[in-house]
Amino acid sequence: MENCEALIIGGSAGSLDVLLRVLPAIKPDIRFPVIIVIHRKHGADSLLPELLSGRTRMEVKEVEEKEEIVPGTVYVAPSDYHLLVELNRTFSLDYSEKVNYSRPAIDVTFQTAAEVYKKKLVCLLLSGSNSDGVNGLQTVKEWGGMAVIQNPDTAQVAFMPQQAKQHVKIDRILNIEDMAEFINLLS
Repeated sequence: MENCEALIIGGSAGSLDVLLRVLPAIKPDIRFPVIIVIHRKHGADSLLPELLSGRTRMEVKEVEEKEEIVPGTVYVAPSDYHLLVELNRTFSLDYSEKVNYSRPAIDVTFQTAAEVYKKKLVCLLLSGSNSDGVNGLQTVKEWGGMAVIQNPDTAQVAFMPQQAKQHVKIDRILNIEDMAEFINLLS
């Protein structure tokens, strides 16, 4: 895909291990932001941005309200807030009802970003134990973006990417060892 303007990676159970393997191999000079939405308990994993920053030369930060989205930065959705992408390419945080028993919900971020980035959006859904992300990937496809999933056979918990594979026209199915190269070729 040429001219990717945003990559969003969503996941749940089993996805942190994937991120820790993939992030070190992503080129630090990519021309788009990497936005990460991982299910995590409120108050727990507050060290997630710190943990991820130790694995990459890109800046890693937890998203703040109304923050401008900058290329070459890794953004991590804060626990217990939905992460929305606004039309002016800033983030907003939302404390509304959980979606798929989750806040942040991957669906919410995928759907709001699809309307903003349209065909220049790539969304990657990783390992997880519920169907969060499936409706979001459908919206991404409707706006012309690219839907990518982790190969369910390589997922620690295959349910999430398997649901996406069954319900969405997926553009690419990636093994963990192929993800960084795929991402690097987007820029």
